[in-house]
Amino acid sequence: MTSGASLGAPVKRSVTIAGHETSLALEPIFWAALARQCDQRQLPINALIARIDAERLEAPTPPNLASAIRQWLFAQALGG
Repeated sequence: MTSGASLGAPVKRSVTIAGHETSLALEPIFWAALARQCDQRQLPINALIARIDAERLEAPTPPNLASAIRQWLFAQALGG
């Protein structure tokens, strides 16, 4: 496990995507990974989530947003 990130139940946060506010539940380790990706890209969290959402909607059978974020983060961890 990475320092500062722990296993735990999903944590809900409000995010805004294309002017629409929605609630998103992710486990703490994924919130930490998302924050790290935002820092690396110098993007606000809403902007990065919007990019992931746009990519998700291009899939033939789009997963839900939380699943898409987890998959995107894992792909980044693998060097993708």
